[in-house]
Amino acid sequence: MTLKIYLSGEIHTDWREQIVDGSKGLDVVFSSPVTDHAASDDCGVAILGNEPSKFWHDHKGAKLNAIRTRHGLENADIVVVRFGTEYKQWNAAFDAGYAAALGKSLIVLNPPEHGHALKEVHGAALAVAEQPGQVVEILRYVLSGALPA
Repeated sequence: MTLKIYLSGEIHTDWREQIVDGSKGLDVVFSSPVTDHAASDDCGVAILGNEPSKFWHDHKGAKLNAIRTRHGLENADIVVVRFGTEYKQWNAAFDAGYAAALGKSLIVLNPPEHGHALKEVHGAALAVAEQPGQVVEILRYVLSGALPA
């Protein structure tokens, strides 16, 4: 059984790489949003043409990114959403809510100090982890029933 995992949220640390590396040997396939911040911001104007207003520049990019994000979320078996310690991650909150509304298995990954702020998101999740290695162990358990060594 190959699991399709969508890794959403914070783009400023290596949490995705930790999960992908830790999952080597597991029957999983990963996808994610574009994590190159500049490419993500500028995709709309790069493809559809320049905009004189920053609002419309961002609007075009957000719409194109939404195509990729919706596709990734809709096709995933499990969605992992990471809330980091920097920046306001409204997109991560949207992704978590959208995944939950689709009935996807949701794993939230965040530091413990975000517990109160994310209590509603945690309520929709099937697991709340604090470390990428815990996500790897969840995937291992789901696929094999094996507990950590």
